[in-house]
Amino acid sequence: MKIIAPDIIESQAVKSLTALAQTQRLRAFKAMVVAGDDGLTPSLLAEQLDIAASALSFHLKELVYSGLISCEQRGRNLIYRANFDQMNTLLAYLTEHCCQGESCSVSVAKSCKTSA
Repeated sequence: MKIIAPDIIESQAVKSLTALAQTQRLRAFKAMVVAGDDGLTPSLLAEQLDIAASALSFHLKELVYSGLISCEQRGRNLIYRANFDQMNTLLAYLTEHCCQGESCSVSVAKSCKTSA
């Protein structure tokens, strides 16, 4: 089993979260998650999101850089797919470090203190 230094994992989490911290990129990523292994072409994705192809290209580049999506040349088309391994790694990181490995549900009674 390969051991990855914590600062590398944290750096990758920051890249992923930064990429998702923009509305169009978040919408594009969600569309690719829904598309699954089939992925989406940029033209289909632009149509689904009602976004200009030039703007979409910039957002896709950022998502590829973050590792959350991959791009494959298939003939004359590019196919973009969600990288589920990276998504699950990010979710595991957030769960482990933000919730100490426990369920991330919040109890209203525990999180809100009312004064009498």
